[in-house]
Amino acid sequence: MINEAIVEQAALDWLGNLDYEVLPGLTIVPGEPAAERTDYRQVFLFDRLRAKLEDLNPQIPLAGREEALRKLRLISHPTLIENNRAFHRLLVEGVDVEYRRSLPHPDPLPKGEGRDSGETVHDKVWLIDFAHPEANEFLAVNQFTVEEGQFNRRADVVIFINGIPLAVLELKNIADESATLRKAFDQFLTYKAQIPALFHSNALLVISDGHQAKLGTITSDWERFMTWRTVTGKELGPPGALQLDTLLKGVFEKSRLLDLVRNFVVFEDNGEAVVKKLAGYHQFHAVNKAVEATLRAAGVAANPLARSSRREKAHSNSPAENQSLVTSAATDINVGDRRAGVIWHTQGSGKSLSMVLYAGKIVQHPAMENPTLVVLTDRNDLDDQLFGTFSACKELLRQTPVQAESREHLRELLNVASGGVVFSTIQKFFPDEKGGKHPLLSDRRNIVVIADETHRSQHDFIDGFAKHIRDELPNASFIGFTGTPIESGDRNTQAVFGDYIDVYDILQSKEDKATVPIYYEARLAKIDLKPEERPKIDPNFEEVTEDAEEATKESLRRKWAQLEAMVGTDKRIALVVEDLVTHWEARYAAMEGKAMVMCMSRRICVELYKAIQKLRPDWHQDDDDKGVMKIVMSGSASDKLDWQQHIRSKARREGLAKAFKNPKKPFRIVIVRDMWLTGFDAPSLHTMYVDKPMRGHGLMQAIARVNRVF
Repeated sequence: MINEAIVEQAALDWLGNLDYEVLPGLTIVPGEPAAERTDYRQVFLFDRLRAKLEDLNPQIPLAGREEALRKLRLISHPTLIENNRAFHRLLVEGVDVEYRRSLPHPDPLPKGEGRDSGETVHDKVWLIDFAHPEANEFLAVNQFTVEEGQFNRRADVVIFINGIPLAVLELKNIADESATLRKAFDQFLTYKAQIPALFHSNALLVISDGHQAKLGTITSDWERFMTWRTVTGKELGPPGALQLDTLLKGVFEKSRLLDLVRNFVVFEDNGEAVVKKLAGYHQFHAVNKAVEATLRAAGVAANPLARSSRREKAHSNSPAENQSLVTSAATDINVGDRRAGVIWHTQGSGKSLSMVLYAGKIVQHPAMENPTLVVLTDRNDLDDQLFGTFSACKELLRQTPVQAESREHLRELLNVASGGVVFSTIQKFFPDEKGGKHPLLSDRRNIVVIADETHRSQHDFIDGFAKHIRDELPNASFIGFTGTPIESGDRNTQAVFGDYIDVYDILQSKEDKATVPIYYEARLAKIDLKPEERPKIDPNFEEVTEDAEEATKESLRRKWAQLEAMVGTDKRIALVVEDLVTHWEARYAAMEGKAMVMCMSRRICVELYKAIQKLRPDWHQDDDDKGVMKIVMSGSASDKLDWQQHIRSKARREGLAKAFKNPKKPFRIVIVRDMWLTGFDAPSLHTMYVDKPMRGHGLMQAIARVNRVF
């Protein structure tokens, strides 16, 4: 009969097969012959840690190593997440110590000691050797009892590296209907509250019933514990496979575990709260492929990454078949061609985080020799949003990103010998005058251009932005990230960026529950005009694109003027608003959350707001911190007077964004024309009202605002 002990033993056996030392927790408790703990409050195995510090840091004398241990013990912050963050920094960056240099002496002295030379030395003590996994000690201990205050709790399995508790497994019995994964998750909540010392150094939490298994961090809520569906990243585990087996082999293989801990953990700090995030399996393997592809593109890779050029098949294949597109060998890839490739990870699956993780790993790669990263977007608000994400994760980047404010500022930021993470809209690479040319900014090969949404404006080689970037940074390598597939007939993207590096499509994302399904409901408010009243409209004109600059937008506005006039009639707006308010109130009563309304123009946004205010006057408040609804749009002092209350500074718009993302804030309905339609992540946003013509990738990006897990 299956019970929890059998699940636990299976986990230990799998870890043993990964060459972990496995010990029963009862053999190392105080009072036992093989005791490794002085009491149950001690969660580190200090004898093991001391021994490994000496092995890994032979140049550091005993006093320096003890200073490092003292700093570990002195970590003391009011919250668990701050303690965990402080420890993680020491783990991945080393512990700064200082000591007096010792000189050799003919008389024998204890190892690591010598005569004082009088010179103070500043150095680092490393807790783990990340470059050489086998130099570390990996240990799995079951039934690990911890006492803290009045509480006594016992963890099922604790994973130690060099005596440091870095992972905890909570296991349940699959045969017991009441012993669910949710129970294991709830147990972690109890442990974190009652024995937080065990989690100060924690990197990973695992919950499993032997079949199902999920991975998270100390701040992950239930929805953010995710499955790990592959071992090597080359193929997904077969249907019916034991998820715990796949997770342990995929995550806890020694080299992958150290890579995950060092390069794929971020502490996202928005100034109000800190959230610890861990890469999903698709992000982990995609980023590693992207790093290898970048080294190849820059001409410093020993083994070029093989990728297929059969891009079109990715649009209709299964997830497993899509993965084969990026892992099958290609023989026509040239080292140093400066085209790293494209990562297509569907909207809502963590594309922005993948970009951060990629940047964090590539900047540290020794072969890149302290590269400069240029992060490109094609809209100011998207640039702000992505810059905010990178800034919140600056610890992983080991530097603070900088946002170019003008063409001149961009040139100044790129005119450096090395280093830097620079954000810019692609329009800043346009010359000052039409037909002009930017000067050569740098011919270094260790510059990487990271483009968000590769298939919009970046590939216009004739007289477009990509040409100017190539002129100014001729030896830079290009990599693209997109949330929507490249159109099958698009050959320009391949010419600029190369082929797919990795594909994580909508189907795979839904299977992993990384995103939620989107349901469409038609709610038509017809444009009711007599034939003679209808102005002639060219049926083939392009929609107003989100990536157009102001001059282009003015031209497109003229094209749209007649249609906008019909869509924005008082009669039609009244019909739309009556339906919207009725629908939203019923929707909100059934499911609390937030809504976004997309309008065709700023004028219609304002008129729609006024109409809603007439029906529900209490939804309006002048104060940004109050009220149910707001308009988020750009504008200037030359706009109409009744628009001015809705035109806010960048700082005020950022304040509204924070309020909208917070499910506890009363701001529940946002009305937009084009802002917040790409790169904006608000998990509590579950309803979108679309009242503007949209198509293609613009439509896919917009509706993906409501596919987030919440």
